[in-house]
Amino acid sequence: YQSWLQQWSEADEKAVEQALTITDMTDLGDRPLDNLSGGQRQRAWIAMTLAQDTDILLLDEPTTFLDLAHQIEVLDLLYNLNQRENRTIVMVLHELNQACRYGDHLIVMKAGQVYAQGKPHQVMTETLVQDVFSLDCRIINDPVAGTPLCIPIGCKRSVE
Repeated sequence: YQSWLQQWSEADEKAVEQALTITDMTDLGDRPLDNLSGGQRQRAWIAMTLAQDTDILLLDEPTTFLDLAHQIEVLDLLYNLNQRENRTIVMVLHELNQACRYGDHLIVMKAGQVYAQGKPHQVMTETLVQDVFSLDCRIINDPVAGTPLCIPIGCKRSVE
């Protein structure tokens, strides 16, 4: 996060150590990114942004290519950063249920334009999912989080 001409300082060292601690990457800080698992790599990218000590984090699909457990681990980490350190986090998520569970404010895009925005309960409707994604669904209240939960209808297959 420095220009080529800057010197590494104690403040830089402290910022990196703190970022590695927050993301639980202290033991892996010396390993090249190529040697990390998908979840570890995502945490490393987040640590890099944290070391820059900004109030706002911009993240593009931080859960891509991760298994479900690692997706939740990354989203929980980001949620805790928002709650404990009052950091603003703007991220792109394509998984609607995760966006509803972890987002305070959703912006739904269609054809490069803002289609809807607001709190998850205001935005996530069956009509929106049909209009934006051409998908029939049911929106119910998530029994765990109390947020909207999108259930795609698909081919209406039933399991016996």
